[in-house]
Amino acid sequence: MKAIQCVQWGGPEQLRLAECALPEPAAGEVRIRVEAAGVNFPDALIIQKKYQLQPPLPFVPGTEVAGTVDAVGDGVARLKPGDRVVAFVGLGGFAEYVCAPQLQVASLPDGVDPAVAAGFTLTYATSQHALVERGGLRRGETLLVLGAGGGVGLAAVELGRRAGARVIAAASSPAKLAAAQGCGAEELVDYSKVDLREAVKAITDGRGVDVVYDPVGGGHTTAALRSLAWRGRLLVVGFAAGEIPQIPANLLLLKEVSAIGVYWGEFAKRDPEANRRLLAQLIGWLADGSLRPLVSKQYPLVETPRALQDLLARRAIGKLVIRP
Repeated sequence: MKAIQCVQWGGPEQLRLAECALPEPAAGEVRIRVEAAGVNFPDALIIQKKYQLQPPLPFVPGTEVAGTVDAVGDGVARLKPGDRVVAFVGLGGFAEYVCAPQLQVASLPDGVDPAVAAGFTLTYATSQHALVERGGLRRGETLLVLGAGGGVGLAAVELGRRAGARVIAAASSPAKLAAAQGCGAEELVDYSKVDLREAVKAITDGRGVDVVYDPVGGGHTTAALRSLAWRGRLLVVGFAAGEIPQIPANLLLLKEVSAIGVYWGEFAKRDPEANRRLLAQLIGWLADGSLRPLVSKQYPLVETPRALQDLLARRAIGKLVIRP
């Protein structure tokens, strides 16, 4: 089979299209013929040795896929060859075939485009896990989403609105803010042009926001933290800006606010049954049209390096997807 391999640490330009052996599913695993694979920041970080997971070289990156079950290992009863599925695989997704534990695989209803499904798992599951289970977002609260034009950001905007929150979208360009507005954001902040804290203060009449969803990190985190209302919650989702912020502890004390870590991938491994319920709910909303993920561009397998370069250069709005 064909796959994209990381043979040395470095940027996307170091990746190579290779011919690899067809993987065989172990006990409890299924093999998936990949129809589409989502492109995510962890994929760009892991090949540079900048992610918490550092697999031995060579390896195939790619965290999430959609496709059809091709073969099953011993002990697999819930899934069978021919089933349409989505899966969080962690590694191996940028390939024609990949194996995954059955507990990390969810059934995909007929009629759902595999390109949409492949870019759905990580972004929407991360955002729902963050907002509801970690952040306790409640109807009527105000949510500030940083990086609101990216994949997880747009998912957070859409799910925040579904939860009944007032959503303020913050992003770095008019095009990204327009996408966020299309997903339900009521207020827009271009933090490349205005001071984030002052803009939020004006929008909320000085009260601040109840929850901040932060997949960006860097200098915007402190400004967002200062924008929290009494007993607000800062959700630390990721560091797309490339800089891990140092959170001043006194800011937590002054307004009894909380900084809360969000690591959906680890949650999925530690509590697979709870994660399967989470995915089933999200996929149900996807199938009935309640959620409308934005896939802005699709690439053939050989152009995976270019997709990752576009992601790192902040050229992506919504999700980018690989089609092997």
